[in-house]
Amino acid sequence: MSNSNSNQADAQSSSNLAANPATMPQTISLDKWADTGFEWAGGVAPASFERLASTLTDEHEQTNLQLSTTLYRRSNVLHLAFTLTGDVWLTCQRCLQPIAIDLSDDYDIALLEDESQVNLINEEQDYLILDEIITEPAPECLLPVKKLVEDEILLKTPLAPKHEDCEMTVDQVGDIPEEEVENPFAALSSLKGKL
Repeated sequence: MSNSNSNQADAQSSSNLAANPATMPQTISLDKWADTGFEWAGGVAPASFERLASTLTDEHEQTNLQLSTTLYRRSNVLHLAFTLTGDVWLTCQRCLQPIAIDLSDDYDIALLEDESQVNLINEEQDYLILDEIITEPAPECLLPVKKLVEDEILLKTPLAPKHEDCEMTVDQVGDIPEEEVENPFAALSSLKGKL
C-alpha cells in the first residue's frame, strides 16, 4: 500500500471512529458535523454523568442507560435529538430504600445561532442558544453533548424521590413520657358559679 493510500485509510478510519466511538463523546465538533450530521448510540453508565452520580444510591446496582443521539439540520436550524432508555436507582426519601426512576424518553432540542431563529421553530419546541451553551473558547466550536444529555436527565429526575406506597422510617430510642396537659380553661370553670 502506498504512503498516500495509507494516510487516506487512516483519515477515513479516524473519522469513522469519531462518529461512533466506544464511549459517549463529551463534545461534538459543530465545525465538522453541523452540516453532515452526527450519530452515536451505545450504553452509558449513569455514574459517568458527574452531577447525576452524586444522587445515585450505592445500595442497588446501576445498569447502563441506552442512548441514541443524532445531530441534524432541519429548516436551517440545527437540532440535537436523542432517545434515552433505562432506569437509575436513587434513595427513597421516606423509607431510605432504593427506588428505580425511569428515564426513558425522546428528546429534541433546537440549537439556535441567535434569537432571530426562534420564529423558525414550533412554539412547543425546546431550544437553546448556542452562544449560551458553548462557553469555552476553542479553535473549533464544540457542542457539550454529554452535559446537555445530563441536563435533561436531571430535569427528569425528582429532587425527593418517593415510593408510592411506603412508610417513613422512624427510629425511636426509649419510651416517650406522656405529659398531662393542663386544660387552659380549667380556671374559667371555677369562676363560672361566682358570676
